[in-house]
Amino acid sequence: MRFEGTSDYVATEDLRIAVNAAITLERPLLVKGEPGTGKTVLAREVASALGLPLIEWHVKSTTKAAQGLYEYDAVSRLRDGQIGDERVKDIRNYIKRGKLWDAFTAETRPVLLIDEIDKADIEFPNDLLLEIDRMEFYVYETGETIRAKRRPVVIVTSNNEKELPDAFLRRCFFHYIRFPDADTMTSIVEVHFPGLKKRLLEEALRIFFSVREVPGLKKKPSTSELLDWIKLLLNEDIDETTLRQSDPRKVIPPLAGALLKNEQDVHLFERLAFISRREGR
Repeated sequence: MRFEGTSDYVATEDLRIAVNAAITLERPLLVKGEPGTGKTVLAREVASALGLPLIEWHVKSTTKAAQGLYEYDAVSRLRDGQIGDERVKDIRNYIKRGKLWDAFTAETRPVLLIDEIDKADIEFPNDLLLEIDRMEFYVYETGETIRAKRRPVVIVTSNNEKELPDAFLRRCFFHYIRFPDADTMTSIVEVHFPGLKKRLLEEALRIFFSVREVPGLKKKPSTSELLDWIKLLLNEDIDETTLRQSDPRKVIPPLAGALLKNEQDVHLFERLAFISRREGR
C-alpha cells in the first residue's frame, strides 16, 4: 500500500515519502502548512489513490474530543421516558457514534481525516492520545469496548494557530508542506487548466509570486487563490499582454480580489501604486 499521488493532485517527493512513512509506522500523519496548500485535499487524494473509504472529522473551536468517540443523549431519553416511548428500553438508541467509532468499525480500512486540529481547545489532542494509541475506547453506558477492526490511516491537519502538545507530537509523523516553487506550481496549474497558454501561465505566475513577495502583506495569496484568479482571467479573456504590463508594486493586478483578501492588503497595494505614480516610475 503506497501513495504515489493522483492525476488530480501534484504530490512532491517529500510529501509522498511522508505519507508512506506514516502508513508503514501506523502513526498519524500530522500535516502543517499555509492555508490553501492542499492539506485537507491530501487526505481525499490518499483515500482515492489507495482505494480506501474516507471519513472526515472537521474540527471547530467548540469541538470536544469525546464527540469523536460518541455522544450520549440523556435529555432525549428522559423526554421519551416521560411519554412512555419504547425506545428508552435500549440505551443504544440514544448513543450517537462519532467519527473515530465509524473509523474503528469500518469494514474496510479507512482514511480518517482530523481536519484543523489546532482550532479546538489545547487539551483536545491530549484527550485523544489513548484512543489513537490503542485504537480502542470504552462505552460506559453500554459497557462495551470498541476496537479498531483495521487500523485506519490517520491524517491530521493544522494551520499552526496554536502549538500542539508534545505528547501528541511524539505519536505523529510530521510533515510541513512547503509552499510550491514555480515549477511545482506550474504542474499544479496544468492539472486544473490543461492546455493553458504557456505565456499566460508564465505571466500569471510572475504576478502571483511578486504579490507574495511584497513586504508587509498580511495574508499572502495561496495556491487555491491562484487557481481562482486564473479561472477569472480565462473567463474575462484577459491575455498575457495585459498581464505583462502589470507590476504589483506599481498597480493593483486585474481581478485582484481573488488574490487579496483583506482591506489592509488592498490599501497596501493602493499606496504602492500611488507612490509609484507620484515618483513617475
